[in-house]
Amino acid sequence: MRLDKLLAHTGFGTRSEVKRLLKSKVVKIDGQVAKDAKVKVDLEHQIVTVFDEVVEYREFVYLMMNKPQDCLSATRDRDYRTVIDLLDESYLIYDVAPAGRLDRDTEGLVLLTNDGKLAHEIISPKKEVFKHYRAHISGELTEEAVKRLESGVEILDGNNDSFLTKTAKVQVIGPVDDLTAVEIWITEGKFHQVKRMFASVGCKVEYLKRLAIGQLVLDESLALGEYRELTDDELDCLRREI
Repeated sequence: MRLDKLLAHTGFGTRSEVKRLLKSKVVKIDGQVAKDAKVKVDLEHQIVTVFDEVVEYREFVYLMMNKPQDCLSATRDRDYRTVIDLLDESYLIYDVAPAGRLDRDTEGLVLLTNDGKLAHEIISPKKEVFKHYRAHISGELTEEAVKRLESGVEILDGNNDSFLTKTAKVQVIGPVDDLTAVEIWITEGKFHQVKRMFASVGCKVEYLKRLAIGQLVLDESLALGEYRELTDDELDCLRREI
């Protein structure tokens, strides 16, 4: 990687600001003052320092967030805050993005990463990675309705074309206040899919939370809006899913 790109990506400023650092002779490679911004560096075999502090760079970052309501699974938006707005500045240099969508009024697990290949594999219906949700619904959910949801129901997509959802798993948990708590596992992520699936059997989702993506389970110790990096074990489990 070029030296100026490395320093820019690790928070030392823009390319022009990096050039000023080089002119100040505070950037060193293996103890020698670096003068050329275009020089290639390999952090596996070389040590880069700025003001004698070692520069550490990671190619990929993986974050688990407990997304609150009224927050978009997007990188930017003119009207609403996004999951990126909740991140510390130290993570912004990695250009992370949410892997898949979670509706604005839906809480729960969002994976943020700059590993585009892994993100694509997770959201691809072909990989059949289950997304696990808990829903609180109004309306009567009969045994027949559960069977229909599990075998696939016909709903409209964004272009008003109908499609049959893939097989799902549904488990009725029990009453919550005046609603019914239900958990559902699906392998797709169409717009408002869970809500529209329940609507197709005469029920309305009043509250929705994503609990897991495959074997990656939301850390319930995270308050809404909080996040942390994945552990090595969590990342390994996620990779095995795809």
